[in-house]
Amino acid sequence: MPETTIQIFDTTLRDGEQVPGCKLNTKQKLVIAEKLDELGVDIIEAGFPVSSPGDFESVVEISKIVKNATVCGLTRANENDIKVAAEALKLARTPRIHTGIGTSESHITHKFKSTQEKILERAYEAVKYAKSFVEDVEFYAEDAGRTDNEYLARVCEAAIKAGATVLNIPDTTGYCLPNEYGAKIKYLKENVKGIEKAILSCHCHNDLGLATANSIEGVINGARQIECTINGIGERAGNTALEEVVMILKQHPYLNFNTNINTSMLYGMSQLVSDSMGIYTQPNKAIVGSNAFAHSSGIHQDGVIKNRETYEIIDPKDVGVTESAIVLTARSGRAALAYRAKNIGYNLTKLQLDEIYSNFLDLADTKKEVNDDDIHQIIEKSKVYKEIISA
Repeated sequence: MPETTIQIFDTTLRDGEQVPGCKLNTKQKLVIAEKLDELGVDIIEAGFPVSSPGDFESVVEISKIVKNATVCGLTRANENDIKVAAEALKLARTPRIHTGIGTSESHITHKFKSTQEKILERAYEAVKYAKSFVEDVEFYAEDAGRTDNEYLARVCEAAIKAGATVLNIPDTTGYCLPNEYGAKIKYLKENVKGIEKAILSCHCHNDLGLATANSIEGVINGARQIECTINGIGERAGNTALEEVVMILKQHPYLNFNTNINTSMLYGMSQLVSDSMGIYTQPNKAIVGSNAFAHSSGIHQDGVIKNRETYEIIDPKDVGVTESAIVLTARSGRAALAYRAKNIGYNLTKLQLDEIYSNFLDLADTKKEVNDDDIHQIIEKSKVYKEIISA
């Protein structure tokens, strides 16, 4: 791929599905996988094959239907995990095994009760074994965000020596600040021997609300793959949101990065995942929330009506939303009321608008939102109704 193309690694069906109570069946996973392929993601992490018979089956079936994207299966750094993943991926046009191990002092000491040297050895052997099944092997250094950079570089070198094509540098706990994560990617880019043989990948969690910022900072400093999920779903506070990083790169062309994502599908993709998993997407969620292109403040409404770009940096159509929403509330001004009235057939003069506006405010003070039926009733009860309809 060109140096300016950022690969989008979607893990909605693996890390995203780890949200409690959001288990998908194989049929649902297949529907989402087909749409992700159509969306243009470069890699679909289809599951963790050894974790359950259902996950194994899902990876097998997804491998059969995906036409364009690489299909990836997650493993731990042991032979059985890797062997099972390779079996599940047999029918994939372009398979990838994603294997790895924790590298932070916390993981080495408490999780594995091991040493740095033994972890280095396990990392090398896992990648080498995975490489005996597939050409494309991604290595993850779990908790890389809290791993000493010098040691992390040694682990990356061992993975590359064993044949890794992608190096995943996860901020597993969402702890890093953007400048810290960016500096870590830069350090690896400049200090890992053989780094030109592998792609650096960002996998950031959102525990402190910094997943998207960290991923973008990682790309700026040399990473060329972002691991993310639709709506940012995932463990605990979630993962990097696919729609956010894609639109950030699109809206900032001076960064000189692009993706293969068909952005007009983003809103529909968000709805599909939300409905399938039963996860409510907060209204103010960036890009795909129901309020992302809605305006209720009179000042904002007036500006948007005159020129959309006054308050919107993204054209709603670019992400699959039909149009901006002018929501009528007690904070709405005359411009918004006139706009909504016109949409339902009333072309009001300034004097007519002044006449009905006070009645509108009286009603708006009693309701969260004034709808089209309410506008009809306000106008029909006004003194200028006959004048309006005879115009």
